[in-house]
Amino acid sequence: MAGKALITGGAGFIGSHLAESLLDDGWEVYALDDLSTGSLANVEHLRDREEFHLVVDSVLRGAIVNELVYKCDVVYHLAAAVGVRLIVEQPVQTLVTNLRGTEIVLEHCHRFGKRVLVASTSEVYGDHREEKPLEETARRIYGPTTQRRWAYADSKAMDEFLALAHHSEHGLDCTIARLFNTVGPRQSGQYGMVIPTFAQRALANEPLEIHGNGRQTRCFCHVRDTVRALRALMDDDASGEIYNVGSQNRISVGDLARSIIERTGSSSTIGYVPYEKVYEQGIEDMLHRIPSTEKIRAAVGWEPERTLDDILADVIAYERARRPRRSGRAGV
Repeated sequence: MAGKALITGGAGFIGSHLAESLLDDGWEVYALDDLSTGSLANVEHLRDREEFHLVVDSVLRGAIVNELVYKCDVVYHLAAAVGVRLIVEQPVQTLVTNLRGTEIVLEHCHRFGKRVLVASTSEVYGDHREEKPLEETARRIYGPTTQRRWAYADSKAMDEFLALAHHSEHGLDCTIARLFNTVGPRQSGQYGMVIPTFAQRALANEPLEIHGNGRQTRCFCHVRDTVRALRALMDDDASGEIYNVGSQNRISVGDLARSIIERTGSSSTIGYVPYEKVYEQGIEDMLHRIPSTEKIRAAVGWEPERTLDDILADVIAYERARRPRRSGRAGV
């Protein structure tokens, strides 16, 4: 049954798609976003809908979160500092936003007895070298604290610990979704997201830059499949549980670059750049990260519907539509 939903990070990539889905099903949606990584453009098509309310403010503002949680029936906590480049360049913002922001949201959900879904990340698994699916109970393998990437992984792991502690100690009705590489239209390449970055460069016939040797693999899940999973988990009765949300659409970064060049008919070349030259310091990359989705399938019957071909087609079409129209004049 439809009601009122709060989405923190509601003007972000995933948040905007989630808001759209809820509105289409009759929900009233409050989207809280400080627009640091979210964008007004993501929700521009929603702003004339009577049931959509955009609140431009920070999840760190307790008074704002208090008011919004109180008036809503459920909370999707998606607000976070995300993206490899942002993590490396602004580690303080990463830690404060992810730790304190989640603490504030959970405190108010506990205060008012509201169900909350906390979006986590596959980064919490750390640096697994084996090419096998990761179950929710898999051990986490981390590098040293001098490598800044682990700050993000640790902050999201602490979000999970905090949510589970609230559930155990206070009876908070919460579920945790670990997202594996959600991609699709409206995702920005600004903070190191690989598919939109490659698509933008290929369409401009610019060189595609691969960090490392390109043999690292990733599994990509379409944002619409992710949104279906988030909503199914919110509707489920299970509480205090963690679920992987992802696809086994696995591909190496090198093959991904070549596929995007082919699909766009681009004349782009591919270059390989060592991580230390990209970020100077503080970055390690994971070789493989494959989700086991047996638990979520058993709980709510969810599995991805869209293939990697579907994902690339949608992202390339979106990026192509965003490109400025060229004049027919010579030299322009």
